[in-house]
Amino acid sequence: MDRISGLPDELLVKIISFVPTNVAVSTSILSKRWQSLWKWVPKLECDCSEPALWDFVRKNLPLRARIIEILYLKFRYESFQPDDFIFWVEFAVSHCLRELCIDYYDYYAQTDLLFSRNLYTCKSLVTLKLEGLGILVDVPRDVCLPSLKTLQLRVAYSKEDSLRLLLSYCPVLEDLVIELNDENNNVKALVVIVPTLQRLSLKIASSCSDERYLIVTPSLKYFKVEDDRDIFNALIENMPELEEADIYVTQHIETLLESVTSVKRLTLRQLYNTIDESKYRAGIVFNQLEQVKLSICNDYWSKLVIWLLKNSPKLRVLNLYVDSDDERYEEYEPDYWKNIRRSVPKSLKSSLVTLEFAGYKARPEERDFLSFIFKNARRLKTSSISH
Repeated sequence: MDRISGLPDELLVKIISFVPTNVAVSTSILSKRWQSLWKWVPKLECDCSEPALWDFVRKNLPLRARIIEILYLKFRYESFQPDDFIFWVEFAVSHCLRELCIDYYDYYAQTDLLFSRNLYTCKSLVTLKLEGLGILVDVPRDVCLPSLKTLQLRVAYSKEDSLRLLLSYCPVLEDLVIELNDENNNVKALVVIVPTLQRLSLKIASSCSDERYLIVTPSLKYFKVEDDRDIFNALIENMPELEEADIYVTQHIETLLESVTSVKRLTLRQLYNTIDESKYRAGIVFNQLEQVKLSICNDYWSKLVIWLLKNSPKLRVLNLYVDSDDERYEEYEPDYWKNIRRSVPKSLKSSLVTLEFAGYKARPEERDFLSFIFKNARRLKTSSISH
């Protein structure tokens, strides 16, 4: 310990910055030399359900006059006072905050938790992650987050345009996660117009009303959407830079597929309805698509797969997973395969090299599909069929 204590303060602070805050604080009992070193660590991770740690930190940390680059706070139920929460966010913002993560759930809170205006005008903030019941985002008109690159929001909104306004003043935003549920009932239209955005994840619960989409993200490389609603209303502009998409929807997959034609890796999970080829404009092609992962959980799933094979001339890898415990599909058209044999998809002849089929139960549609694939996939190198 004496040899370590002989190191410069800057190096010791660097060392203890790699451990959780509770461990960093515990070093204060080692000696006088270590008593205040933890206060200089530019990262504070505090689970405020630990009363002793929380009391010690809030009494001692404000005495220092340095920076807090990273602030992680986790609250559960009545483990803190709202005024403490507001104080710590404001304190960190005024000390060069770069990353703020709040995990807050208080089911018994009488009032919503509101952030001060300073948070929405923090020039140093690069990462902002807010999650929890009781957090209310109330965006001021002078909002400006010039350095923000990562934003994750699982919160409620005070006004209908709060989210749109916030996104409008994040000029370098690259990574965005939004979750909506019945607690977010002020959001009537989900508007995401962010030219710099590269990653977008949306999750919309079935309890949400008929919120509309408007997504304009020309630089997007990764897109994920989970929408459990029966009604789907969206306007999504083409994403020419898109490389990967994960789509989990209940209905109307057509609109989403038309927006991701440049994708290279595509994951699909669709419930209840099948592909409707009549709704597609003539000539739609996934020119860059190389890998498809499909969760099978509806009738006529093979039509969707064949449609993708027809319109994906470079498809190399096909992964299928039966996501259903039902021992039979309600409807099936054996005659479909008599017609499809007359026009074998080009990708089967020239590009498909890997097939994986998990959850196989030897249903008629599954047998006919595999028979068709093995008969026509001329370049197939590896295949895996498992129950």
